[in-house]
Amino acid sequence: MSSPVSHFEAIEVFDSINLGLIVVDPDLKIVLWNQWMARHSRITQEQALRNDFKGLLADQLSPGFLRALDNALRYGLPAVMSSALHRSPLPLFHQHENEDAPVRMYQSIIITPLTSAEGMHSCLIQVSDSSTSVKREKMLMSHSETLKRQVVTDSLTGIYNRRFFDDSYASALKQAKRQQSALSLFMIDIDFFKQYNDHYGHMAGDKALKAVANALGGQMMRSTDVFARYGGEEFIILIPGFSPEQAGLFAEKLRACVLALAIRHEKSLANHYMTISVGVDTCIPEPDFDGKLLLDRADAALYRAKQGGRNQVHASV
Repeated sequence: MSSPVSHFEAIEVFDSINLGLIVVDPDLKIVLWNQWMARHSRITQEQALRNDFKGLLADQLSPGFLRALDNALRYGLPAVMSSALHRSPLPLFHQHENEDAPVRMYQSIIITPLTSAEGMHSCLIQVSDSSTSVKREKMLMSHSETLKRQVVTDSLTGIYNRRFFDDSYASALKQAKRQQSALSLFMIDIDFFKQYNDHYGHMAGDKALKAVANALGGQMMRSTDVFARYGGEEFIILIPGFSPEQAGLFAEKLRACVLALAIRHEKSLANHYMTISVGVDTCIPEPDFDGKLLLDRADAALYRAKQGGRNQVHASV
């Protein structure tokens, strides 16, 4: 005895598929509009069938989609439109979206020419929902950007770290050599910070480091200014375009902004409040200039500022 075989109408199959199916004839009349399309376009099958495709959707079709559709009907050229390049070519919406402010669904679309025996081109349009893929892509990109920031950011203060400074300094030095422009380097050290940590505790020390970092960072004015934590209680700043006189004035501003925080420091031999010492050097690097020399000179200037009593600025000579 033979087993019964179930027969389905083609439209039943089309309506059960979890993607949009549209077929348009050479005159752009709609001959297939499945239930998925009806749900997400809010246009019923009765409203869509035998209607003009462009007229039905008015001006809501993207230019890229219209070009691809024209190429399919006129020249028999297939097309694939990914959600990466064409986010929402058709006016399709998720059912749960607010009716007052609907948001278009992200879509991937395949346009396939259908050629009749007479050589006339109709086309099949397949539409799938790419919203989940796009959200995943955005999440991965956001995670990637977060990881990149973590690599070049100091975890305590939130400013750039030494790795970022080293890369930025190499780039800035090349540019200064090429343009024969000035670079100013500021080496900064919090005075008697070990004594502060020993007396007030490491939690207070961390809080003070953040406060100093914020104060110094607030002095940066241009996107080309580079400010980073160089180690422990040390910071470093690189600024292009300063004359030696301007660099000296700016270094004094840095010293003053930290003193103005009025962070009590009873164990400091320089002041009753937390202070910094600053060493600065400015140069116009020649093509064969060794970048380490600028770092060494700024560091030597910082050493002299500390040897001179701290809470002061010293420029290299």
